[in-house]
Amino acid sequence: MKYDVYGVGNALVDIQAQVSDEVLTALDFSKGIMTLVDEQTQERVLGAISGVPINRCAGGSAANTIIGIADFGGKVAYAGKVGSDEIGSFFLEDMRELGVTIETPNVEGHSGTCVILITEDAERTMLTTLGVSSKLTPDDIQEDHIKEATYVYVEGYLFTEEEPKKAALKAMELAKKNGVKVAFTVSDPFLINLFRDEFIELIENSVDLLFCNEDEAKSLAQLDDTVECVKWLHERCENVAMTLGPNGSIIMHEGEVIPVEGVSTKAIDTTGAGDMYAAGLLYGITHGMDWKLAGHLASHAAARIVSQLGARMEQKFSAEEVEELTK
Repeated sequence: MKYDVYGVGNALVDIQAQVSDEVLTALDFSKGIMTLVDEQTQERVLGAISGVPINRCAGGSAANTIIGIADFGGKVAYAGKVGSDEIGSFFLEDMRELGVTIETPNVEGHSGTCVILITEDAERTMLTTLGVSSKLTPDDIQEDHIKEATYVYVEGYLFTEEEPKKAALKAMELAKKNGVKVAFTVSDPFLINLFRDEFIELIENSVDLLFCNEDEAKSLAQLDDTVECVKWLHERCENVAMTLGPNGSIIMHEGEVIPVEGVSTKAIDTTGAGDMYAAGLLYGITHGMDWKLAGHLASHAAARIVSQLGARMEQKFSAEEVEELTK
């Protein structure tokens, strides 16, 4: 196949800054979750942290995963909408320099951004302005790319706007039509509160591999026991990968519970941990690894991300490292 994974998501430029709890309290945002904000609020936040060093890179949940797969040496394509502005040009250049195929035409308007405020406990609070990323439409989904992919990967954040949601559903439909596997991440517990019934229907009928964390699994299954939650999901989906933070993850495949160990590391920033876990697992299963070994690689990838600032691997895994980790 030409592509290991074809991703669909909100194309955002991540703007990361380390702040104190006092700054976060003064800004009056809920810690540790994603909040959609308007451009005026985003400007207020950026003004409040104007003296703080920032880092920016192409991002968004699915984009982070696609970039991670490319960093491992995988072949990837991506559908996401940006504007005809400096931020949009930066996003496209950043993605393409990493080897990501992205041919979605841009439009007039402001590109989306996600300001990520990272506190000393490594929690990240995300403030997202979708901008023109919310103008992604079904017409932007390219069947010729999907036909040439092993997996289509879709982020749940797309469901907050009607046209991107239609684009996500079209990507899944075209994948099924062409015998391509579908991976889906529910993205955030707040989305489950809004779309639980719809997500469950997708999981039962369209999704071959579900990514979620423990809180999201409990929200979906409406059960308190972690193992019972993942089993409940596996009854509805062929493969499930549930992350457990520093305690690793649980993968369900062909009725088997596959525990994956956590990797001990000092967490600096949890931004992109789940995205990088998905990158490691998807790279592994599209490159001949069994689920246990792919999960092992994913666990190490997530640990490397949380030990640094930002969702982009500063130190990529060498081919020798990957081989050693997946013996």
